[in-house]
Amino acid sequence: MIDQDIAAAQQETEQLREQLLRAQRLSSVGTLASSVAHEFNNILTTIINYAKVGLRPTCDEASRVQALEKILKGSQRAATIISSMLGFARNHSTQRDLTNLVELVEEVLVLTEKDLSKHQVQVEKKYFAQPVVPVVRGQIEQILLNLIINARQAMPRGGRLRIEVRENKAAQMAEVKICDSGVGIPPEQLRLIFEPFYTTKEPDDQGHGGSGLGLSVCRQIIEQHQGRIRVESLMGKGSKFTVKLPLQLQDERPVALSG
Repeated sequence: MIDQDIAAAQQETEQLREQLLRAQRLSSVGTLASSVAHEFNNILTTIINYAKVGLRPTCDEASRVQALEKILKGSQRAATIISSMLGFARNHSTQRDLTNLVELVEEVLVLTEKDLSKHQVQVEKKYFAQPVVPVVRGQIEQILLNLIINARQAMPRGGRLRIEVRENKAAQMAEVKICDSGVGIPPEQLRLIFEPFYTTKEPDDQGHGGSGLGLSVCRQIIEQHQGRIRVESLMGKGSKFTVKLPLQLQDERPVALSG
């Protein structure tokens, strides 16, 4: 009877964690919605202007071809953004797939590119390897998005965001480092930031952030993947979050290759 109660409690905890992750995913979409809408407005303006150029009676063939190429490029950019946004919002799978970590980072950057640019954050990418890891794709995507949004919020006057991907073959681990040049985290708060309901920030104007659940859930998910997350920070210099994920699970079963 006790074993059944424990199993039921564990199942309920897992369901609540999944619901919380889903709510955070939708919250992240809301955080990015304004910037994505602005990006779409720019794309539509470009398409409309070049369509007008191509329709002019005085437009020669070379100019018309150039206008059509610009329209095609803008349309493809819009399709990429929509595909990434829908894929992120709808990805509720809990199946572990072999996933290229660099490709996953790039997909998250598609979602955050305009938001980072809007807040004058420059992105520096360094991919030292292309590790493939067995992960629940949507969960790791959510973690990366949370860490990038947190980094941007730590740089209210803009700054530099550096993202590194490495592969430690000796330790059989893949690493993602997300570094910001923001305000930093006080030493007395640093050891507490992964604790549930502990937060160093207030909700913003849109009500995002400040629940104290984001990093706590991030750590739980990473540990479920047999990985680790650590943070280093200096006041006035910025913070560095390192996520480590195993290249192969200890109790690994066959997993599908993510497309």
